[in-house]
Amino acid sequence: MEPHTRTDGPDSTGSTGSTDGTDGTGGAQRKAGRREWAGLAVLVLIALMVSIDVFVLLLALPHLSADLGATATQQLWIMDVYGFLLSGFLITMGGLGDRIGRRRLLLVGAAAFGAASVAAAYAPSPELLIAARALLGVAGATLAPSTLSLIGTMFRDPRQRSLAIGVWLVGVMGGAALGPVVGGLLIGHFWWGSAFLLGVPAAVLLLVLGPLLLPEYRAPGAGRIDLASVALSLAAVLPVVYGVKELAHDPGAVPVAVLAAGLAAGALFVRRQRRLADPLIDLRLFRNREFGTALGGSLAVTLLAGAIMMFLTQHLQLVQGLSPQAAALWMLPALGANMLGFQLSPLLARRIRPARLIAGGLAVSVCGLLVLTRVGTDQGPGLLITGWGLIGFGSGPLVTLATDLVVGSVPQERAGSAAAMNETSGEFGFALGIALLGSAGTFLYRSRIDAPGAAGESLAGAVAEAGTLPSPAGEALLEAARGAFTSGLNAVAFGSAVLLAAMAVLIAVMLRGVPPIGAEREPEPGTEAEAGERPEAVPADAR
Repeated sequence: MEPHTRTDGPDSTGSTGSTDGTDGTGGAQRKAGRREWAGLAVLVLIALMVSIDVFVLLLALPHLSADLGATATQQLWIMDVYGFLLSGFLITMGGLGDRIGRRRLLLVGAAAFGAASVAAAYAPSPELLIAARALLGVAGATLAPSTLSLIGTMFRDPRQRSLAIGVWLVGVMGGAALGPVVGGLLIGHFWWGSAFLLGVPAAVLLLVLGPLLLPEYRAPGAGRIDLASVALSLAAVLPVVYGVKELAHDPGAVPVAVLAAGLAAGALFVRRQRRLADPLIDLRLFRNREFGTALGGSLAVTLLAGAIMMFLTQHLQLVQGLSPQAAALWMLPALGANMLGFQLSPLLARRIRPARLIAGGLAVSVCGLLVLTRVGTDQGPGLLITGWGLIGFGSGPLVTLATDLVVGSVPQERAGSAAAMNETSGEFGFALGIALLGSAGTFLYRSRIDAPGAAGESLAGAVAEAGTLPSPAGEALLEAARGAFTSGLNAVAFGSAVLLAAMAVLIAVMLRGVPPIGAEREPEPGTEAEAGERPEAVPADAR
């Protein structure tokens, strides 16, 4: 089966779809005009909205936990379920958009996202909040893959397209950085549910402007979605997440069995993708060393970033004793360092090889993690914010260049599948980091404190419990709980530094042959032959 590289008719530029930068007649595509750039602004707003919703709860979590009475496990589910369902459905929704139309799917997703945001804002219990967050994740999955694909349709000129993708990435990463800040400011003036209502005006704006500014794209002759692959992907992701979380505080036979079942489903999913003519994930892309290395590096960095942000926001409020507004203001310098890294990286990459630039940036992030190992309970926020700023600044080269490396290192006809996997790895990395390292932090906290009930489960529970005790007993409980939480932060930061240092060395070796941006490269031996290989295919409905 040949890849689908054209639309179902003329798009907004007045030409049929093409993936080679021409109009299909050998001439150069006209450059994008005001309509396309205005459409890009709408797509960036979507990316910002989806990304913010992953992190907006970081500062709200202690408040909603106290208000709703959420347990430590429920807190993790409230944080995790959005990102996991978002990442789990990205590939599926990307394929669905090709079949029913990417703009149409985008508008349907926007309506669902707005409705689920309202449901989350007014959820009366932890269970209903988890359910609303799950619906937000599924709705977000309809939005994310369509945005990058539509940028490729709207911007045919290579220089304009690279600039548009860069602007889009600022929206994606800016949302991740702004989420805690915006959430903290809202919580300081309103209630915790107000953090969810951010998505409502953005969804309404998309529903109004999307039909006017965005072109439609639908691949003709695309095969139907393989429902067995969808089911296997969810059967792999969700049990693994549950097993990892439960093993952190209950290392019994049930979590091990659930985890094993998830891994088995993952093996079946991979096997099925290798046999399908039109798979959800094209595993042949991993034969390209640059693709696999960039994707793996992006996954590692986002995995660490999500968990570290959760630890630091809770430390600012529950250990440092800052209000949500003060915590948000203290986070601004780290946010500035993060954005500076994003802006400088493409400029430096014109003269410095990506391998050296990315590895050097990760070395800076390792230094930031080592700074966090020195954070205590009797210090101000300065040391913590310094470490956080170094982590964000150092990760700039990898975050900025990863999309270009992933999409640019594969044949053009596979760029859509590569972009979908790039988004999936980012969303999955953030959520998986919170689940894995968050569970590790919970385990370390419980191993270092001897307190009954909620105080022995989480720092938020200890703070709430201390408020009901006489002054001497309450202060003693708070001191013990803050010390246990900080020790967990120190340990997680040190382990993360070791892993990130190893990743920096691996990237430096694996990407050593990639030249600076804009420089010519010599093709690697066997690359063209590998790109042309196609496995024996079976129909998508084979059982």
